[in-house]
Amino acid sequence: MENDTSTEKKKKKNSHGGEGELESEDDLKSILPYLPLHLCSSSLFWPPPVVEALKALSLGPHHSNVRSGQLLSLAISDLRSSLNYSSTSLSSSALHGYSLFFDDLMPRADSVRWFEEVLPKMALLLLNLPSLLETHYRRHQQQQQPLDSNTTCLRLLDSQQPGLVLLSQELIAALLSCAFFSLFPAANRGATYLPAINFHHLFASLYGCYEEYQESKIKCIVHYFERICLCMPTGNVSFERKVLPLDQRAVGISYPKPDFWNKSDLPLCPFEVQRSGLIEDQVREALEVDFANQYLGGGALHRGCVQEEIRFMINPELVAGMLFLPSMADNEAIEVVGTERFSNYTGYASSFRFSGDHVDHKDTDSLGRRKTRIIAIDALCSPGMRQYGSECLLREINKAFCGFCDMSKYQQYQDLFQYDEHWESDVDFDVKKLREQLRNDAMTLEGPSTSYQITEGAPENQLNQCLHKKAFQPSQHQEEIGIVTGNWGCGAFGGDPQLKAIIQWLAASQALRPFILYHTFGLETLEVLDQVTRWIISHEWTVGELWNMMVEYGSKRLKGETRVGFFSWLLPLVDSNDA
Repeated sequence: MENDTSTEKKKKKNSHGGEGELESEDDLKSILPYLPLHLCSSSLFWPPPVVEALKALSLGPHHSNVRSGQLLSLAISDLRSSLNYSSTSLSSSALHGYSLFFDDLMPRADSVRWFEEVLPKMALLLLNLPSLLETHYRRHQQQQQPLDSNTTCLRLLDSQQPGLVLLSQELIAALLSCAFFSLFPAANRGATYLPAINFHHLFASLYGCYEEYQESKIKCIVHYFERICLCMPTGNVSFERKVLPLDQRAVGISYPKPDFWNKSDLPLCPFEVQRSGLIEDQVREALEVDFANQYLGGGALHRGCVQEEIRFMINPELVAGMLFLPSMADNEAIEVVGTERFSNYTGYASSFRFSGDHVDHKDTDSLGRRKTRIIAIDALCSPGMRQYGSECLLREINKAFCGFCDMSKYQQYQDLFQYDEHWESDVDFDVKKLREQLRNDAMTLEGPSTSYQITEGAPENQLNQCLHKKAFQPSQHQEEIGIVTGNWGCGAFGGDPQLKAIIQWLAASQALRPFILYHTFGLETLEVLDQVTRWIISHEWTVGELWNMMVEYGSKRLKGETRVGFFSWLLPLVDSNDA
């Protein structure tokens, strides 16, 4: 059955939004090809055979007879067949993977409880998916959300299309149940650069070459379903595609050129080094960096198990973004606000282990989102020596800047860009008025890290520093949301840890963030990071000055004029005893 027809389109155009009718037609049409549901007379529905199978599952194993992993895999195969997918059967590895986990690896008592209590509630969630989606579209149609977006409905957020999707945790639970049963159509996802979202890949990877970390990843997912079926969370989660337009004439913040960075006289924000702890355990109001793949989630649903994949396992609601967010371009980032953490863990990569339940005590905002802010930015993969070239440095700093920008400070960014480009013009910008005020009045401007004393007739560079410092300082009513990060783009991606740390510092400072908290994760090459950053701050370097030093170092490194690391080249007198 087709998802839409010209007759149905006419019906929707003539409808008046009555019961059972969807009004957000364009938003729904963009995502409908990626959903397993059908649309008829403005209503979403499952095909009748799927409804009957889900009803049986919802009544428990005594009715459905699904009481083992082997039988579950067969039930999933039957559901996929009822949806008329071109490839209906699961791989033998996936079939064996479900059986291995639920029949052999999971304790018998836990397995019995899963099939008697959890699986029936997941089936009910799937039965309710059409009504949950219809409620979602109507609610967003009727309510004006206080967000900088025309709509927050579920839709395909394609590349170069900035926007935000706001989903309830209950709807996300239904979508993830759909992924667990591997019911999302896969035919069109590759063509639109969407990552795979069905969970059968995860189970296939478990069986193909058993590793304990892969079992622990599935334990995190299984634990999530146990929790939400016991008590359904009632909050919301937002997914935002952030874009820096490549067109320099675009309204707003454009993709910065090299001159923007080398001329920036913004002060560097405070830099704090953490040698222990984890990004997700920090308690400040901060944007937590996801060391992302260009495809959101990376190998989370396959064999991957490093920083991004682990975050997607302990905060499984992140996986929902993989449904509608295609891969990121160089000028894009993805910010997710509100996901709940459900699991604790130990280890990393092959030593990763699920270690039990996690109760998330984060406060919520006015939109019902937990104050957990995660920013996915993808670094260059295996850049080798070219990472020292100016083109790659520009790509990396602009990627971080795109992620770190706070759109609630849009006017402040505008002032900075306009100030840099149009200072001598006749346009009466607010910063121009401020400049005149500073020129005529003696004053002291306090900032998060330092203060500037402005005297009558102050020189030009002192006025410029004060202007930028004022823009950098958050207003009284703004939350001071900093950046918490670590060795982004290093490790498997092959980035230079010293350069990546400095790049993120520069981007955070230019994005007007009040601080950056950096986890070194015990990396030897960053042992002197704290000393280096304190030395730079003590000498009051600006963003532009540090950027220019990094570009010069990169040039010398490419020419073979130096082989030492950036810190050793920059501060040859700094050693382990120099504070």
